[in-house]
Amino acid sequence: MSLDAWADLSAQLDGVLPKFNDLLSKDGQYQAFTATKALEKDVTFAIKAVGSENAILITANRGVGTAKAASSSQDALFTLSALPEQWKGFFKPQPVAPYQSYWGMVGMNIKHDGVRVLGDEQAFAVYTHIWRRALELLHEAYCGPLQIADEPQPEEDHIVGRYVYVTAPLWGRCKVFYEQSGTGKQDIVFLHTAGSDSRQYHGVMNDPRMRERCNMIAFDLPGHGRSFPSRSYLPGQHTNTEDSYVGCIAAVVKALKLNKPIICGASMAGQVCLAVAIRADAVGAGGSIPLQGSDFLDMDRQWFDKSPYVNQSLFNPEWIYGMMSPTAPLANKQLIWHLYSAQAYGMFHGDLDFYFGGWDGRSRVASIDTKKCPVYMLTGEYDWSNTPAMSQATADKIPGAKHKAMPNLGHFPATENPAIFVPYLLEAIDHIVATREG
Repeated sequence: MSLDAWADLSAQLDGVLPKFNDLLSKDGQYQAFTATKALEKDVTFAIKAVGSENAILITANRGVGTAKAASSSQDALFTLSALPEQWKGFFKPQPVAPYQSYWGMVGMNIKHDGVRVLGDEQAFAVYTHIWRRALELLHEAYCGPLQIADEPQPEEDHIVGRYVYVTAPLWGRCKVFYEQSGTGKQDIVFLHTAGSDSRQYHGVMNDPRMRERCNMIAFDLPGHGRSFPSRSYLPGQHTNTEDSYVGCIAAVVKALKLNKPIICGASMAGQVCLAVAIRADAVGAGGSIPLQGSDFLDMDRQWFDKSPYVNQSLFNPEWIYGMMSPTAPLANKQLIWHLYSAQAYGMFHGDLDFYFGGWDGRSRVASIDTKKCPVYMLTGEYDWSNTPAMSQATADKIPGAKHKAMPNLGHFPATENPAIFVPYLLEAIDHIVATREG
């Protein structure tokens, strides 16, 4: 698979197009996305390499998909363009980050030179579910099926849930849903990612090793999942700040009478775990396990996730779907997609107010007292928004902090593959309990 071959995608992929067309005609996910009468006309998009006019044209309409090699992409609504070496990375049998998805190639806060969406960018956002699945099937036509991990199905669930009233800065008094499992002595609180809810942790909370070791609590932020918004909330108004987020965590810890709980969460929740460690006394925290966290992220915000012209329940889950490990069990990846499709309008965008720029610990993380609140950071290697290198750079600023990268996991490690994740989590818990003073 030489680099020169990828300078012309139409020539490189033309031989697998019959197989690709067959996959499009039979794939259940592609059919679920496209078999709708709302698609009143053909949707055609293209993929091409920078420097070449030749392209692959892919057309979708009402459950039908066809692809052909073409000498131009002019008939496409939009074109997914990338450098030859970037397409070569995408079409490896098991891609490495960020090439597991075109979204990863486009980037989020980290941009990649050479990757560009040409043409109608709004159509690119509207039809992201269609082009994403089509590209997955094209990868399968070229490389064969991905070797994804298997996961046994549990016979019994050990999680119970109920509601509690808490009052948080900015958000006010809210009826918050939380779940509990485990009989261990160490309290641990799990925090969900932006625009999602705590069902992300069911695999961890049902793990027998964790149930023996910890008393586990996971709650949905106000207005997320099964939690109610405050009575003063206006739909579409949600925003998230350090004070509101840390204040809500502190209120839950107090309401549930938790004893030196370890606070653990990923993505924006990984960032707030660092904020909690800085403000450990106010929260009552006895340890912090930031997943996919760092002291600062920033980006030029896009608004497709809060657009009246783009279906949020399709766009939001698609934007984050490619941040996971390609080898994670499919059912777990689909759960993440489902949770991101299920949230209220504007919640995801409002949470990203905190994730991108709202949290800035660059001048403060060095002040964390890791004797009082030990910090053990964990980062999945397939995350192209918050990379292991970024987490390591943050850990290096915190005296006594530890960090470990996790192979075969991505942005949602607790959900993607709990069997792989839990040993890392137990190691972090053991470190915190062994090194914590008082």
